[in-house]
Amino acid sequence: MLKLKNVSKFYYSNGVIASGFSKVNLELNMGEFVVITGESGSGKSTLLNVLSGLDTYEEGEMYINGEETSHYNESDFEEYRRRYVGNIFQNFNLVNSYTVYQNVELALILNGESRKEAKEKITNIIEKVGLSDFANTKCSKLSGGQKQRVAIARALAKETPIIVADEPTGNLDSKSAEEVVKLLSEISKDKLVIIVTHNFEQVEQYATRLIKMHDGKILEDKVLEKPEVEEGDSSRDFADITVANRLLLGARNAFNIPAKFILIFAVFMFISFAVAGTYSSFQKMEYEESAYGYNMFFNNASDDRIVINKPDKSAITDEEFKAIEALDNVKRIAKDDLLVDYSESISDEEYWYSFYGNFVDLKDFEGELSMGRMPENPYEIIIEGRSDDYYLSEGTEDLFEKNFYLDRYDESGERKLETPFKIVGIVLNDNIRGWQSTYYVGEEIMKELRERSAVERSNIKSLFEGEYYDTMNGEPNFHVTPSDIVPKGEAYVSSELNDLTQNGNCVGKSIVISAENIYSSDSLTVKISKTYNKGNFKKLMGEDFKESKMGLIYINSEDYNNLVNKGTFQSSVFVENVKTLDDTTASLKEMGFNTLVMRESLSSEGAEIKQIISMMKTFALAVLVIALFFISYFIIRIILKSRNSYYTTLRTLGASRKISKQLLDIELFLLATLAYGVFMIAMLLVYGGVITQGYIMDLAGYLKPVNYVIMYVVIIAMSYLISHKFAKKLFKDSVMNTYREEA
Repeated sequence: MLKLKNVSKFYYSNGVIASGFSKVNLELNMGEFVVITGESGSGKSTLLNVLSGLDTYEEGEMYINGEETSHYNESDFEEYRRRYVGNIFQNFNLVNSYTVYQNVELALILNGESRKEAKEKITNIIEKVGLSDFANTKCSKLSGGQKQRVAIARALAKETPIIVADEPTGNLDSKSAEEVVKLLSEISKDKLVIIVTHNFEQVEQYATRLIKMHDGKILEDKVLEKPEVEEGDSSRDFADITVANRLLLGARNAFNIPAKFILIFAVFMFISFAVAGTYSSFQKMEYEESAYGYNMFFNNASDDRIVINKPDKSAITDEEFKAIEALDNVKRIAKDDLLVDYSESISDEEYWYSFYGNFVDLKDFEGELSMGRMPENPYEIIIEGRSDDYYLSEGTEDLFEKNFYLDRYDESGERKLETPFKIVGIVLNDNIRGWQSTYYVGEEIMKELRERSAVERSNIKSLFEGEYYDTMNGEPNFHVTPSDIVPKGEAYVSSELNDLTQNGNCVGKSIVISAENIYSSDSLTVKISKTYNKGNFKKLMGEDFKESKMGLIYINSEDYNNLVNKGTFQSSVFVENVKTLDDTTASLKEMGFNTLVMRESLSSEGAEIKQIISMMKTFALAVLVIALFFISYFIIRIILKSRNSYYTTLRTLGASRKISKQLLDIELFLLATLAYGVFMIAMLLVYGGVITQGYIMDLAGYLKPVNYVIMYVVIIAMSYLISHKFAKKLFKDSVMNTYREEA
């Protein structure tokens, strides 16, 4: 079965060469119960390790069934151990966190058997070694004799032709030693059993051959009893461990030692939160950078704003507005989009108080007042500004008592004191950038602003007596104004228009008024029914005459609105959560709208500097991930060092380095996935409003679904690299060299 021809084993340590044994010639056959004895350091254990393929040799030739092995590499010896050798160690080399059944099962499933097929065989072997009552007991709770029986059972389960035992009775009492030797003797009838012992008396009555060693050489090789040798190869067919059993062992290894599980799980939880925190912080920095800048066309550059219109430039219908309002992240819709960017100064009559800002419908106010009350009457408003605005925070003594007016002026430069309004509530908000305030106003003021913005966005022309007059180009005599006094289809004009007719009378003549903007164009024909002058103005129009009113064309309010207010063509959608703004934008696009995300339309200076900063951030992120990897690796390496003996045991049972590494990969993959799963549950609880801790909420806010996928890939890649680096060190050498390092 085994033959050694002038085989020598040397050790190299710190430049010193030591001999394990030298020029050994030996031939061992099936059915023999071989006992190798000698004092400590005689080379007997080293010889046994070479015979069993746990260690290499440097000189001579070892034959296995007549085949030379001097050309064998580590994988060849792994295959030899798997097919031919069952090992029994003095210190048992059991997996103490496994049960008796699982230890025996391990030898079988590593060699390709299914758990179902192996079950009956395992039960019979455990019964054969007298441990049926302890089948489900963890090996850590067994006595020394019982552990050695488990080691024998595991060796038997492999059904290999060779059983090697190194001091199998060294840690046992005399009774247990007797039982173990007897059991080994019984199994030697159809196998080659080789025992190394310093106590020949314990095995004398069972030995068929005695080999004595001294100083690395065989002094005596005596046949005590000629065994009956069975012809043929008693080794069975072996296959690789199945994928299902690899997953089983990986999962079992991940969870069977609670302390190890908790420690590695905690490391991967740390990795998950650290990677997420790092990734989120960079996302936050990138977002905050994108929120700064300016847009030359839009005054309100709020990062929660999306401007929408329709590709065909048609009006947005009420049904479409309802559909937009139903979207999850929509906070409000500013249907009159131009009012969002419409800013104006307001002040009291004496200009003691003056503010500048934009107008928002009072219905959209959702905050809390810092002082004052909510509007209860028409023309009452709320003003929102920063706390460092003295007039809003401290100088409010008579602010609530003042009448305020829009800062508008007529053609002569005289201020227009139109309908006054009162400030009744104040909101202090230091998140406002700059000094622009916000006015929350009722429908009365919003109506005036809509009319004004409609006129401002339209080019209104008048055709009279064959001549075009463009009010946008300094033609004040043809400025069109709505009035509820004028009947539909008619116009009241200044008596000055009589001078533009041939007969000196414009009454009864027609004016064609057209209005055009980027979304629509229309015209209206009205007939002049009355003229006004300074003397009859109040009687005709119901208000005092001012020079600035001379030359205006008054038409019916409904006619006016039908001309300039053709519908809502452009609106602004404001979102609740800017961190999920992209999802809302995608939903709006699916509904058929063009979208302009205000944050993405900002211009700013220093593009090259921003690019450099972006590159620095990427580099910093890479450095942080690498640092995190090495920190995690050294921690996990310390934890896994307690598992070195497990993987050494796998290799003594015939598992290849590839299979052993795969089991480690699976173990760390499962722990990393579980930790990341717990992390994801925490994030879901944040999104569900269950967890409200500030740091975690901020962390979750800047992460999108794709970010979570990327982070999981990074964490799994890190677990694989940790496994690879650890395995490279663990499996770099022969089994015995690794085993010695652990010892």
